[in-house]
Amino acid sequence: MKMRWSAWVLAVFLFCGFLLPLFLKGDPREPVAAPFSKPVWADRTQAPAMSLTVPTGEAGKTFSWSWEAPRGLSVTGEVLFAKTPSKAALIWETPAGAKWVLSDLSGQNRWTLDLDARDMAFRISLGLSPFDESLRGLFDKHGMIRVRIESDVPVERSSLLVKIPGERWGLFGTDQRGRDVFLLFLYGIRVSLFVGILAVLVSSLIGLDAGLVAGYVGGAADTFLMRTVDVLLSVPLLPVLMVLAALWGKGLWQLVLILGLFSWMGTARTVRSMALSFREAPYVEGLRALGAPTFYILARHGIPTVLPLLLANIALGVPGVILSEAALAYLGLSDPRVISWGRMLHEAQSFGAFTTGAWWLLLPPGLGIALLCLAFMDLGRALEEWADPRLKGGRA
Repeated sequence: MKMRWSAWVLAVFLFCGFLLPLFLKGDPREPVAAPFSKPVWADRTQAPAMSLTVPTGEAGKTFSWSWEAPRGLSVTGEVLFAKTPSKAALIWETPAGAKWVLSDLSGQNRWTLDLDARDMAFRISLGLSPFDESLRGLFDKHGMIRVRIESDVPVERSSLLVKIPGERWGLFGTDQRGRDVFLLFLYGIRVSLFVGILAVLVSSLIGLDAGLVAGYVGGAADTFLMRTVDVLLSVPLLPVLMVLAALWGKGLWQLVLILGLFSWMGTARTVRSMALSFREAPYVEGLRALGAPTFYILARHGIPTVLPLLLANIALGVPGVILSEAALAYLGLSDPRVISWGRMLHEAQSFGAFTTGAWWLLLPPGLGIALLCLAFMDLGRALEEWADPRLKGGRA
């Protein structure tokens, strides 16, 4: 049988959320480039972020530059000489032929560097204006730039790392803190799936119990449970979730519990309607006549009867929970330490991504929420057709 598109989409989400991060280096909470860097494929007129090492050889490291001068530059790492040099320096050679001494390395055999172009002392030592945002002296024209260690003694080891922030980074760019949006997006998949599936399982368990008791037992239990469902359905959900999230805390488990406790009413109504017809079935009347206890009848025959439709309800309920979690996180009512798509949208809105046009902060989580919800809705539709072949339009 041909797999539905939703199954492929969910498989991709599961791979990207749980397996792909294992092969990627870096912490999603740590900055990797300049804030608000565009995706590397978005605007090739701007310089990409670069990171290059300076080898021990006299040739150094050469790279091509064909953009405007960047706003930042940093050099970090350690240099170890075979013996103490009387004359040594870290040299920067521009395309126009100018030589800049980034750091004097004379007088000792081991140096630890931590240079940053944002430091005024560093700019002044290079003869640059401390008030100029760009490094026009170091990037005087387009062409080849070389960074090397010039010394009168051999260099034994070099771990120098030159970083140029640039304006482009990675597949999805960076956010307001310079974090990789692609990594944040991958980790957000975990939270959406975890909260969505676990909260729906909690609500389905409650709805299954309430629906079976209301439909099979009937009487006062049915009246009480259905009136409770009516009252909860009449209460606006989002304000209640906001109040409970503020009272119980912003943790992930609290969020799962809150969403589970206020998402079971539709399941209870569906299960009750099936339990009403199940109660009048001849074989159920025969079981009651033989003295079978109510718990046995519901556990042995009631749950298997409603299970196909219950699975469909679970799949159809996940999108609502995912949207509710994203809404709470967007409003700031989630744990700031937890990476989620709603939290990404909240921080993007707080730092002006909507007004500045930083679309790469908005589209990945927004499209991720929409695509994941559509996939679960299609999966729920498939389960409904399996439970009731008449929904296929007579083709079953």
